[in-house]
Amino acid sequence: MTRADRVVLAVDLGTGGPKVGFVSLNGTVLWSDHIAVTSEYGPGGAAVQDASRWWEIICDATRRGLADSGVRGEQVAAVSITGQWASTVPVGVDGRPVGPCVMWMDTRGAPYSRKAFGGPVAGYRPRVLLSWLRRNGGIPSPSGDDPVGHMLYLQHGDPAVFAKTRWLLEPVDYLTMCFTGRPAASRASMIGSWLTDNRKLAVLDYDDVLVRRSGVDRTKLPPLVPTGSIVGPVTPAVAAELGISPAAQVVTGTTDMHAAAVGAGAIRPGELHLAISTTSWISAPMTSKKTDALHQLATVAGLDPSSYLLVDMQDTAGRALEWLRDTLFSDLDYDALTALAAGAPAGSNGVIFTPWLKGERSPIDDRHARGGFHNLSLATTRGDLVRAVLEGVAYNSRWLLQFVDRFAPNAGAVRIIGGGARSDLWCQIIADVTGRTCERVADPLNAQLRGAALFAGIGMGELQRDELRDLIPLDGVFEPLADNRTTYDRLFAEFARLYKTQKGMFARLNRG
Repeated sequence: MTRADRVVLAVDLGTGGPKVGFVSLNGTVLWSDHIAVTSEYGPGGAAVQDASRWWEIICDATRRGLADSGVRGEQVAAVSITGQWASTVPVGVDGRPVGPCVMWMDTRGAPYSRKAFGGPVAGYRPRVLLSWLRRNGGIPSPSGDDPVGHMLYLQHGDPAVFAKTRWLLEPVDYLTMCFTGRPAASRASMIGSWLTDNRKLAVLDYDDVLVRRSGVDRTKLPPLVPTGSIVGPVTPAVAAELGISPAAQVVTGTTDMHAAAVGAGAIRPGELHLAISTTSWISAPMTSKKTDALHQLATVAGLDPSSYLLVDMQDTAGRALEWLRDTLFSDLDYDALTALAAGAPAGSNGVIFTPWLKGERSPIDDRHARGGFHNLSLATTRGDLVRAVLEGVAYNSRWLLQFVDRFAPNAGAVRIIGGGARSDLWCQIIADVTGRTCERVADPLNAQLRGAALFAGIGMGELQRDELRDLIPLDGVFEPLADNRTTYDRLFAEFARLYKTQKGMFARLNRG
């Protein structure tokens, strides 16, 4: 069969639920569907999802996709999983969950994380901080909202679940095990744990010093295999249940950031992509290990066993627009919202929105930060409010881009992906605010699905990396409008000051 005939079953597991699709090895998305899953929140900073529900959804969607798309089961040559990272699924020896997935925003591990490595220097004990940054480039957060915090919480705060746990898996590795029956992870899927020595990418093991300092149970960490390698074939039982070929190979799971780089075609060193999804980030492949600890920028294991990828995170992007709709404009869909915003002038008549609705990570690490509308007046319109949210997310991206430019200088165009990129207005606002040309990838909502499929093609030896950029079509190029520069420069200067003037209030009001 040709590349167009050979198909990858791709899964993009977002915070809002799985997206399942069939993507040909030439990068064409043949069919996809997204099924919503909600998080449950509880006392002490709990945020969980039912991981077994993900698998049920994926199985059902795969069968529906085969029936609706015209793809035949024997065409499925590979399975590739991408999605959220820094969440933790406790599974038994059979790979099935023994408790809910502890989500990336769950902070119940904070007391145990602070006890393990907390201190006076940026929240850490100096010796611990130095050891981590030297070996890895990143470090677990004393806020507890990462895999080390999750593991420590389960170990000390939920011993009943921990006793039944054989493996502590990232969501993408849990789903890979559902397909293959094999526990396996890669340096790419485990980046959120910060437990590997990133000076030595060829070493497929966790670092003894970092594991000891973290206090996690090493016996429950999954074995590491090379990034982009084949974990194994789909089990016969799963192949029969789903109606796909039992010869389909399952590639190692990747974070949404890795899949986004591939799906954006930004795969050469320094080529930037910007995601406007539920969350947001700016990333680029890099050739060496590097860290900016003050602004939460680091390089992690990259797209193959010899490269790195810039990692950072902004917690609220598309989620801010969703919040606005659900809270104030429940009668409008997103098209109507952006139409309202288009009727307001650049700068939203002076209204500034800060999008830190769930705290922030990059370029400042502050889980206490909160969002707000600033400079409202009696003349403020509904359109001003909506446009201010779009602009606020763009200001946040510009804030991060300032430090990214110092970390990985590149004055070229930025590839833009994610659900927010479907809006011409939002893409133009990002171009105007950042002063950078933005190239929108065609079908930006499915960029990660496409990236996961092409990543599998590389792992199977069907594709070469230097082919990828030509396989990624664009459907829009947005140049900064000179007429808006003065307005946005003036408002951005105020945006950057707002955090500095309010961070004390955030700490006083939101400290748990």
